[in-house]
Amino acid sequence: MQLLERAMTITKILASKANDAGMSISELSTKCDLPLSTLHRILQAMIKQGMVVQDSQTKHYHLGTIWMEIGLQVYDSMDYISKIRVELEQLARLVGESVYLNKPADLDTIIIERIDNPTNPIRIYDQLGIRVPMHIGAANKAILAALPPQRAKEILQQLVSKEEMERIETQLEQIKAQGFAISHGERTAGTSAIAVAIFNGFGDIVGAISIGFVSFNVSTERIEQLTQQLITTGRQVSMKLGYRG
Repeated sequence: MQLLERAMTITKILASKANDAGMSISELSTKCDLPLSTLHRILQAMIKQGMVVQDSQTKHYHLGTIWMEIGLQVYDSMDYISKIRVELEQLARLVGESVYLNKPADLDTIIIERIDNPTNPIRIYDQLGIRVPMHIGAANKAILAALPPQRAKEILQQLVSKEEMERIETQLEQIKAQGFAISHGERTAGTSAIAVAIFNGFGDIVGAISIGFVSFNVSTERIEQLTQQLITTGRQVSMKLGYRG
């Protein structure tokens, strides 16, 4: 079990540097708080399983392609994504911004889809697979507001102080009443997001669709346009998944 935990720690650290030039064993040793000898043995075992690769020139370590293979298999199993992708792409074209799909995962959500608009030179780039604590951001609050109040409270109790929970619960009441959530700078300074929860035919919350945009010089009218388009798309997606509520 300890070996598995250490391997997953290494994996998460390398994943956070996926767009960089990899990491040296000394950097990994510092990040993982493991002796070099122990770390080297684990890395060699991970290399054999395709979990990690080592650059022959720099000697830096990167994630292996096995993670992409597994991820794509899981992605393919989420058949509702392919079912609603047309709506997400259409929304991105209509609003000229990036569109995201978040899926609940215990106390977090995971970004499982991102549609970028190629005509917009300024993009907010959030990697697929990123976990976001449930109390942060429009997408997560849209999901929380759609949950039964007791379940939302149970989640918040594990994430925030009592004082902050009271403030967020007030926000959730407003979100539920208006049918959408909006956040400003909660994850990244200078950016905003608008989100709506989506449901399947059983009335279960599948996730949240959100539009991310740069806050600078965005008018109230623009935000209203984005909101109305998002609400329309959210309804279309939920209906396509069988929701009739």
